[in-house]
Amino acid sequence: MTVSFGWGPVEARALAPAAACVVVVDVLSFTTAVGVAVEAGTAVHPYRWRDATAAAYASRVGATLAVGRREATPGHPWTLSPAALRAAPAPARLVLPSPNGSTIAAEAGAATVVAASLRNHTAVARWLTDRGYGTADRPLAVIASGERWPDGSLRPALEDLLGAGAVLSSLVGRGPLSPEAAAAATLWSATEDPVAALHGCDSGRELYEYGYPQDVAVAAETDSSTTVPVLVDGAFQEAAA
Repeated sequence: MTVSFGWGPVEARALAPAAACVVVVDVLSFTTAVGVAVEAGTAVHPYRWRDATAAAYASRVGATLAVGRREATPGHPWTLSPAALRAAPAPARLVLPSPNGSTIAAEAGAATVVAASLRNHTAVARWLTDRGYGTADRPLAVIASGERWPDGSLRPALEDLLGAGAVLSSLVGRGPLSPEAAAAATLWSATEDPVAALHGCDSGRELYEYGYPQDVAVAAETDSSTTVPVLVDGAFQEAAA
């Protein structure tokens, strides 16, 4: 298949070797946060561990370290929250720890890596099409990040399935889609109100309960962005024209 779809780091590791490009989808909130930061001119370094090594890595690459939402202070407002990143001054470089989205980016190997969300799904699909991804010569893998259950296992997440489906729906007809990719595209096309679904899904309700409804609102700004973040030299940056 020229276009495949999978879930989480394990499938990313399985699908990436055959792909020329891997699209990471982590709507709440990694890829939405990446998009917001890159729009503001920040180069975003994904980092898979949210522990003491993240600070050392940030120091090594000369970047500001994003902290947990509840760890933010007036002097250090940078977190995984897209709303907080939008309100904060834009650093030149930002390390964004994420055990889901960042890990998938790290599993992509030599493939080009793109960060997609609901905010930029049309721009990403257009960029992929313009560069021939999703064809026999340049196979494509779209990976939904999902969330984690308390035991560390993958929890499929509706918001990421919708985000992946939004990208995939624009690729229908370009080349063979795997059954999984076609099903994700069909779900997006059949969803009458994706914004309501985002606010009402498990992950959206969790962010409401934690006190971050504004992050869901930012993630729900469907097709509001033309920014296409591409991983270059270890950091997501605006795609070259």
